[in-house]
Amino acid sequence: MPIRFLTSGESHGPALTAILEGMPAGLPLSPDDINPDLARRQGLGDRKGRPYIGASPRMKLERDTAAILGGVMAGVTIGGPIAVQIQNLDHDTWKGKAIEPMTIPRPGHADLTGAVKHGYNDLRLSLERASARETSARVAVGAMCRKFLSQFGIRVGSYVIEIGGVSASVDEMPLEDRIARAFDSDMSCPDESASHAMRARVEDIIRAKDTLGGVFEVVALGLPPGLGSHVHWDRRLTGRLAQAMLSIPAMKGVEIGPAFDNAKKSGTQVHDEIVLHDGALARKTNRAGGLEGGITTGGPILLRVAMKPISTTLTPLKSVDLAAGREAATQYERSDFCAVPRAGVIGEAMTCFVLADALIEKLGGDSLAEMKPRFDSLRQSRLDDLPMLDEPTVFWE
Repeated sequence: MPIRFLTSGESHGPALTAILEGMPAGLPLSPDDINPDLARRQGLGDRKGRPYIGASPRMKLERDTAAILGGVMAGVTIGGPIAVQIQNLDHDTWKGKAIEPMTIPRPGHADLTGAVKHGYNDLRLSLERASARETSARVAVGAMCRKFLSQFGIRVGSYVIEIGGVSASVDEMPLEDRIARAFDSDMSCPDESASHAMRARVEDIIRAKDTLGGVFEVVALGLPPGLGSHVHWDRRLTGRLAQAMLSIPAMKGVEIGPAFDNAKKSGTQVHDEIVLHDGALARKTNRAGGLEGGITTGGPILLRVAMKPISTTLTPLKSVDLAAGREAATQYERSDFCAVPRAGVIGEAMTCFVLADALIEKLGGDSLAEMKPRFDSLRQSRLDDLPMLDEPTVFWE
């Protein structure tokens, strides 16, 4: 069966919990497979120890680590649901305190829409669950799925290409290089010149008491052809990946490959021609972003994700005090100035989940040992592996 996950917990509650169901037995798994991605999401710094500028002060307090509570024995998955918990260290500063109700909703956040939907008389009930703090549980799930994908040579990475109108030049850079260079950058950007300009832009916005958004790309490498489906709308991998990206707080747009640029061109300039290379089907280009008809082509998947500026700003915005029934300015809640350098790892996590789900769906089986031989047959689409028509076929009579 396909895998699925649930997360539970609030921003300032005792802990966040994730349960991942459907992961096959036999996968070696420990907190050491999860904690590096949790640290990247926190923005604790790049490999050179430089902290990510623009991150919330809370990120200096939390030290996210995963505790595996079920589904793993002797360091190996057993096929049952995997439970992971991440403690909220900031909970101690809120525990037992009387907090004044929040009655002024922030534009752009779930404060007002959540209260309208659920009838809350305190907007904190909306923000506690809608907070991006929840994504730490998703990153834990994604890290487990990443470990599963790695058993088949599938890799997922990300990098920033734009912050606040400052764009990186990466078109001539191989995808592997983009990921590696971003991992060494305090702005998660592979273009060093653009990285410096992005950092300056964030420093300016901090002084202006405002926030910035941007764009990052997620790349999946080593995928076989044939994952996903064209036969039902909800099984198309294109839609599943796009939905996963837009489920992340503050994400407002997704492209598969250079989709919007492709929309300006003619078909002969866009579609990836099919050629033979040593008897195998191949493409010289990847303008489709690794997906055709909702199915993987065997090329790299490329997702471009647009993140809006964070809703919480030091400079007040106009709103309404719902308790007093009058217009009022928003009140500041601790938040990021720019979270784009940290957002890519969340995009990676959701991509890993969707791809792991699609791979398990394709391979079938209850254990890693069952799946690995089946995967080998998917690596390459060869001409002699495909059923060819020797004579005309009558489809309907």
